[in-house]
Order: sequence, then C-alpha cells, then structure tokens
Amino acid sequence: MRFAKGHGTENDFVILPDPDGELELPATLVAAICDRRAGIGADGVLRVTRTELSPEVADQAGDAEWFMDYRNADGGSAEMCGNGVRVFARYLVDAGLARAGEFGVATRAGVRRVRLAETGDVTVDMGLPRVLGRSRTVVSGREYGGLHVDMGNPHLACVIGDPVAQLDLGRQPAFDPETFPKGVNIELLNAVGPRRVLMRVFERGSGETRSCGTGAVASAVAAAHLAGEATGTWVVEVLGGTVTVTLDGQTSYLAGPAVLVASGDLDL
Repeated sequence: MRFAKGHGTENDFVILPDPDGELELPATLVAAICDRRAGIGADGVLRVTRTELSPEVADQAGDAEWFMDYRNADGGSAEMCGNGVRVFARYLVDAGLARAGEFGVATRAGVRRVRLAETGDVTVDMGLPRVLGRSRTVVSGREYGGLHVDMGNPHLACVIGDPVAQLDLGRQPAFDPETFPKGVNIELLNAVGPRRVLMRVFERGSGETRSCGTGAVASAVAAAHLAGEATGTWVVEVLGGTVTVTLDGQTSYLAGPAVLVASGDLDL
C-alpha cells in the first residue's frame, strides 16, 4: 500500500491514495497504521478517493472531484478535520491530482473550498460556525464552562482563567453525553492578547493532539463571543505552531501551514 505523511501545525496524518475506491479500511487497520510505536504513527488517516465513487458523498461530485475520507486514530470515521483538509489539498497539488489555486474537497460535513499556491500556507473555507448553547467539562478535577460549537463536527470550546499549559489532558475530559451523544472535541484556551488565544485540545478518537483546525475555529468563536465581537481575525497558538482564523459573519476561514514529510510503501 502506498502512503504519504503530512502535518498541519504538527497535527499529523497518514495519506492513503485510493483513487478508484478499492481499499478496505477497517477500524483495526486504521488504528494499527496510526500506532506510534508499531505503525507509522499519526493522529488520523486521510483516504484519497474520487467523490463520484463514494456513495456517502456522491452528491458532492459536481463540486469536488476528491473525497477526504477522514478516520480518527482509533479507526472511527469523522465528519470533518480542518488541518486534515489543508494537508489533503497540499497532497492533491503535489501529487498532480489538482492544480494550485482554488478547488473543492468533499467531506462528510459537505464541500470545503481550499485555496493554495504551489508552496506556502493553505486556506480553507470552514463554513459558518453554529453556536448551539453552553455546556461543561471537567479537566484535572476542575469544572469549566464553554460554548457548544458545531463545525460540522462537535466542539466544546472553553475560555478559562487557569493556565492551559498546566492542565492534564492525558485522559478523556468529562462531558455531558446527552449534549454530545457521539463524543466531542474539547478545547481549553487562554486569552493572551487582543484577538490572540493559546489553545490545547483533546480530540475524540485521538486524544490530545498538537493542533486541531476545526477546534481553532471553535476557539476563535468562543473568544469572540466572550469579547462581544462577531467578526475579525484571531491568531490561535497551538502546541504545534500558529494558525489564523477569520470570521466574517457569513463563514469562517482557517489558514496555516500544510507540509508533506514522507512517502513510501506500507507493509501490511
């Protein structure tokens, strides 16, 4: 099996080219590939296949030639991944499957438009965030409140006073299963300057990751809500680097690096 590997602010992915939709990817295989000791190691897998050959998203084929079939490190499928779609787009251009410029990528959360040159950062239109209310989580024995933000996948973004660097995110933070029946990505963030936040994230199915694109947007939404703002550009510092999020009242944009670091053959 051919593979490539890339990351967006150290949120890393194994990319599996499967243009004709022939590859079987049971959860056990995905988990084995993502194992950092016995496999390649990654936060998730991006399967690259033609949208028209993928029944669950075939209705998007008119707007996007390629489908990002995203799987979490535990093997479960997910609706959307902001860093993943940027790495996916970089792979398409580098592999000659798409031209630099602007094009659509099919996801389980709908088509996402990406914009990139031959080199440099990748920008993705993440869609309009939906704030669905408030909820709470418990981390390191402390309870924190935050916003329930739908980015195509569920988020609980909490602006807190405690330093996020001191939190223990080694295990799943508690959350309300009635509010989040399919699990939730949990962001803990500190406001560290005007329109600038420091974020850590625990992703469902993957654990704490070095970055999360949809989580960065959810964090910007939570910070903006706290500041009484609705539009503008926020800088989000994550463990793996920095991304920018722009909110314009109609949609949201995520911009940051997407880097391919390896390719080869995977021996199953």
